[in-house]
Amino acid sequence: MENKFERTSLIIGKDGVEKLNKSKVAVFGIGGVGSYVVEGLARAGIGNFVLVDNDIVSISNINRQIIATTKTIGKPKVDIAKERILEINPNVKVETYQTFFMPDTKGILDDSIDYIVDCIDTVTAKIELVVRANKLNIPIISSMGTGNKLDPTKFEVSDIYKTSVCPLAKVMRKELKQRGINSLKVVYSKEEPIKKCVAKDDSNKERQKKNIPGSISFVPSVAGLIIAGEVVKDIIEYKK
Repeated sequence: MENKFERTSLIIGKDGVEKLNKSKVAVFGIGGVGSYVVEGLARAGIGNFVLVDNDIVSISNINRQIIATTKTIGKPKVDIAKERILEINPNVKVETYQTFFMPDTKGILDDSIDYIVDCIDTVTAKIELVVRANKLNIPIISSMGTGNKLDPTKFEVSDIYKTSVCPLAKVMRKELKQRGINSLKVVYSKEEPIKKCVAKDDSNKERQKKNIPGSISFVPSVAGLIIAGEVVKDIIEYKK
């Protein structure tokens, strides 16, 4: 009789599947990147999740977030992500926190977590998450900028101090160096940011004034699935 992870076990073995099932992964930010991280990890067989995001699904999310559809607009992202995980695997345990993670956020992280995924947009929050992960000695991987990009083949897995091109990575290098953090695994793009098209209507002009980045379906999704792959390989201690 087939089971949902039979094909997975042919690659990583039954022991690997069991490791994933016992693991607990915290994903911060369930947006364009984070929603695909969750999707990839759930389908790979991660058995325990912590999901953190304060936002609700909006119509502008539909172009790039797997949890965003016309039926989910207005609903909390963490709730929709949890529903999706349980539809994939009803045996998964999911904790949700509908909150913005910031330096003054209490709780959420503890030594029961095996891996942390940072898909947050705010630099202050990203730095705090890395600092806490280091203090708790929990592995962490961080997503750099995916906005204003069009080429998903430009993504790389690297240490933060070996990154280039990405403006967010530059800021992160500086801030982490000041805090004495010597390493951080990241996914980043070597593609130069694309200049946004000239606005032709009032709504686009308003978005440009707010410096909202452009995005498209196949860029943040690829970054998210790359991250999911790195988490899985690290948990099962995959060696080439």
